[in-house]
Amino acid sequence: MSIEISASRAASERAPQVASGTIGRTKTLLRMTVATSVLFGLLSSVAMSATPRTTMKASAAPSAASATKPEMVKALQAWRASLLRLPLPKTGCSRSSFPRVAWILVPCVKPPPYPMPPSRGHAKHFVVGGGGSNDFAATPSGTISSADGSFVSLSAGISETGQVNGSGPQVSNAYTLQLNTNFMTSTACAGSPNVNCKGWEQFVYVNDNTNHAAFIQYWLIKYNTTCPGGWNQYSFPPPSTDIYCYRNSPGAVSVGAAQPVGSLGNVILTGVVSAGNDGVTVSVSGTAYSTPGSNAVHASAGWTDAEFNVFGDGSGGAANFPANASVNVKTTIHNGTTNAPGCTAESFTGETNNLTLVGTPSIPVQTAPAIEFVQTSPGTPAACATAAGVGDTHLTTFGGLLYDFQAYGDFVLAQAGNDFVVQARQVSGAPNWPNAAINKAVATQMGQTRVAVCTAPSRLMVNGSAASIADGQTLSLPSGVDILRSGNAYIVIDQNGNSVRAEDDGTYINVAVGLGRWPASVSGILANANGNANQIKARTGTVLTAPFAFATLYHEYADSWRVQAKENVLSPCGSRIAAGIPAKPFYATDLKPEVYKRARATCTANGIKLKALLDACTLDVAVIGRETAAKVFVRLRAVRSVGSIVTTRANR
Repeated sequence: MSIEISASRAASERAPQVASGTIGRTKTLLRMTVATSVLFGLLSSVAMSATPRTTMKASAAPSAASATKPEMVKALQAWRASLLRLPLPKTGCSRSSFPRVAWILVPCVKPPPYPMPPSRGHAKHFVVGGGGSNDFAATPSGTISSADGSFVSLSAGISETGQVNGSGPQVSNAYTLQLNTNFMTSTACAGSPNVNCKGWEQFVYVNDNTNHAAFIQYWLIKYNTTCPGGWNQYSFPPPSTDIYCYRNSPGAVSVGAAQPVGSLGNVILTGVVSAGNDGVTVSVSGTAYSTPGSNAVHASAGWTDAEFNVFGDGSGGAANFPANASVNVKTTIHNGTTNAPGCTAESFTGETNNLTLVGTPSIPVQTAPAIEFVQTSPGTPAACATAAGVGDTHLTTFGGLLYDFQAYGDFVLAQAGNDFVVQARQVSGAPNWPNAAINKAVATQMGQTRVAVCTAPSRLMVNGSAASIADGQTLSLPSGVDILRSGNAYIVIDQNGNSVRAEDDGTYINVAVGLGRWPASVSGILANANGNANQIKARTGTVLTAPFAFATLYHEYADSWRVQAKENVLSPCGSRIAAGIPAKPFYATDLKPEVYKRARATCTANGIKLKALLDACTLDVAVIGRETAAKVFVRLRAVRSVGSIVTTRANR
């Protein structure tokens, strides 16, 4: 289908000449050539004429309730897409109301006089924002020309409080929506003596008891000399001696009325950049409000990561949500492709909210690259990609392959670069279960920091020394690595968003490994080969494709991933154990009928339905002998493929 908007450029250029007193009487001539009946049916459902040439009368924007109806959602999406293809007026602020595809000049307001500062140094984990790896950014293979931030869903009755400009009393619905670029090399840093000076751009919607407007804030990161004319100086408290500079877009556009947090499902924040200009648009149901920027950091050449979320109202403040609040965030990027974006665990802003990222982002199938993710309170740390080793021992790779690995000894679970490695010590279940193995120790090295969780007896070892953390407390190390204790689980996370969760059940350990960037180059027994969920790869280079030959899996593959003496980080949990392999594959169907029946009933009662997970759960409950062995399968990630084991070498 094609849409032709007659004289669209001329209309956009005339828009600034429309006097505010005649806005309501202005009519926009819109000519549409409909090449398919799809758009015809869509637009007719919202009372648009089916004739090729139509003069549209001003109409009220849809209500918040009607804006959620499927047919109206589609119509609004088509309207927004057409509207955002129009060039913004070069000066001044503008507004457009559905179904009109034209910008009408409106008065600008002043942007808030306070800064939305960038992140600095090591961030505090287990909140969202504030720098470090505390948010998810959508990352395409090239540069970004525009991006949309929106909310898929919010928990019922959600509320929020925050401080205006990061100080004073808590105020209801005081927050910002921020669509942030990455820190980038910028020609705006030409006057800085610091070769590491970066440019940064924030597309902001601010909402409080005084402001409810969209604008752009520009930053020169570590400019470290007198700021250029028109820029404001900003310095972090000592001991920092760095000088930052910031400035706002020429004006901010008011959205007319404040937006309580509960209505954010109807709000979309859009940032656009190009070599010649930039702009910000905020859409509230069927009305869009825009203002151009000054292109102060020339972001079009270096925008590669898009971070969107709800944060505090300036000056490093926090948006505070009540317990059990949940927010589902969506970041959509536009770069001329439909390729799925990557994910990076990173935050660029100094503002925060008190929620916690949960799980891994999903990548919805749509015409533009996007990621969706959930944040809630309370929550557990999330990652761009996760893998796990549970029970006796069932592995789920980063690509979603579930396979059994019952060898015993010390193994490399995952390694990503030189600064992140995770290892596990698997011990035989003999004499009762000689063909099964369980994790007795898990250790990670993050940079120069080493953390080990050991069992029998249970203990936490940090850089070779015993450490104690109270339940619910966090141990923050100078390296930027944080360790949170939650019940019988320890969560270890670094500044790059890589994480390890080791749940010590007293006799065995369930482990989950998270990566702060995906796709990523990762190896070990939790990795896949060639991006194929059915393949794994030995350290020797041999690729195994499911179903796996028993001999290849437990000789060449297992032996290749045994921890070498020079790379061992498990030593705080005791000396290495003897290596070994099972005599044969061990499945739930190998259990005695009465044992199988009891264990199966326990797993079914816990709501486990997928056959592969149900089989693994049945085996674990029988071998471990406790119902708690079933609980881990309730929260285990989705399985994409199952790697069974055969006793021939035919598929080597």
